[in-house]
Amino acid sequence: MPFSSPRNADLSPPRVGLFCTCLVDMIRPSIGFAAARLLEDAGCDVDVPAQTCCGQPAFNSGDRATARALAEQVIAAFENFDYVVAPSGSCAGMIKAHYPELFAGEPDWTGRVDRFCAKVHELVSFLVDVRGVTRVEAAYDGTVTYHDSCSGLRELGVKDQPRALLASVEGLTLAEMADADTCCGFGGTFCVKYPDVSNAIVEKKTANIAASGADTLLAGDLGCLMNMAGKLQRQGRPVVVRHVAEVLAGMGDAPALGEPAPEKTP
Repeated sequence: MPFSSPRNADLSPPRVGLFCTCLVDMIRPSIGFAAARLLEDAGCDVDVPAQTCCGQPAFNSGDRATARALAEQVIAAFENFDYVVAPSGSCAGMIKAHYPELFAGEPDWTGRVDRFCAKVHELVSFLVDVRGVTRVEAAYDGTVTYHDSCSGLRELGVKDQPRALLASVEGLTLAEMADADTCCGFGGTFCVKYPDVSNAIVEKKTANIAASGADTLLAGDLGCLMNMAGKLQRQGRPVVVRHVAEVLAGMGDAPALGEPAPEKTP
């Protein structure tokens, strides 16, 4: 799936460490494969080192000691790469925005952490803003609507980049939903701590998704997608749910989130 020529194509390929995220690893590995394909097509040398959680659940629960220990592991695993890229605004936002808090006031760590965080990016914003990708050679037959996940939007400024690349997907029509930038109610541990509030929020979100007339919901964070997919399915709404990377990488014909894999013929 070749892209338009990225900037600096005449230089040696940048070494990118792909931070897959826990949810992608455990729930939907196809997102990781899509991310790797997109990065390679953008001229990057991609590696997936041994990795663990970014520490966000611990951080949001007030367990700074565990979050700090996990952050040290992430830094050690990825700091020798030119860039660190995650198909998740939530995890990339945790690293980029909050790792400095975990090491604040420690001269032995501050410079190291700042240098590390400077090369951390969310996947689609990296493709557009760093690699200069303007279009993809992919096709998707359907009308999609896009949800702006909170961390990616508010911590990393991810909004126009996915829409710009989706505009180049053959056969795809983007139908914006109302309040696309409003929380879906997932919020990581929020949906566990406050399930009634979370449910009320996601009900408004799925109503807006349905009202858009789209047959497909896209977003850049698997946690948000799982939350919305579950509610859409419980409501019986005929909307399929995919990560934006899967569509951009030309992998939109695989089973959608929550759909069973096709049975293998003997």
